[in-house]
Amino acid sequence: MLSICDAYVTFNPGTPIAVPALRGVDLDLAPGEFVTVIGTNGAGKSTLLSAVAGDVRLDRGGIYVDGHDVTRWPTERRASLIGRVFQEPRAGTCSSLTVEENLALAASRGGRRRLRLALGRGAERARLKEHLARLGMGLEDRLGAHVGTLSGGQRQALSLLMATLLPMKILILDEHTAALDPGAAATILALSSEITGEQRLTTLMVTHSMRNSLDHGERTIMMNAGRVLLDIRGDERNGYDVSDLLALFKKTTGKAVEDDQLVLA
Repeated sequence: MLSICDAYVTFNPGTPIAVPALRGVDLDLAPGEFVTVIGTNGAGKSTLLSAVAGDVRLDRGGIYVDGHDVTRWPTERRASLIGRVFQEPRAGTCSSLTVEENLALAASRGGRRRLRLALGRGAERARLKEHLARLGMGLEDRLGAHVGTLSGGQRQALSLLMATLLPMKILILDEHTAALDPGAAATILALSSEITGEQRLTTLMVTHSMRNSLDHGERTIMMNAGRVLLDIRGDERNGYDVSDLLALFKKTTGKAVEDDQLVLA
């Protein structure tokens, strides 16, 4: 479903402040596969996701989605295949618009009809309210509420629904619980697993938490300095615990991490 082939990205190339962000990354994801991505700050995690989404162009290599070579596609064209939820809840929603209007924006992605028109029909409005009700946050009764009045958890749940509202192939979760309190983060992670499982979405989720990287999805990759250091799945992954990942990270990078949060600069 998703193939990343020999991907290279360098920021500020040819200058004294050149930063190699991706160095020959090769990664293949099967349809419906949920992969978690871990690594310290600067490991290349967000650059990898941005390259898949189209926000960062590769210097070399290719990206393929469902058989399409999307390497040179702009972000807007990839939007019909790829949805993304960002770390900051405000990045995926518009504060000055209502819940209904934000969903209208999501429904118009890729040039499809606007949800505002569909909401005029009872069946479509009922379907939308059913989707919102499944979030368990009472948003089905707040279609007219401005999104700026919602809590961080409610807003991120709405972002997740907006990203997955229309049929697509790839879901990118870019540290989408990092700005939330523990309770809201746990709720959003559970919703993410539920939605991706039901829709059989091929998913890349970046997280700083080694614990979360093992508790969600079925495959984990560890990145460092723009390369993939570890790629585990199945029985091998089931045999790992956080302590194993901490030890492996120290062995391969020479850097010690005191807990499961990979936040080294």
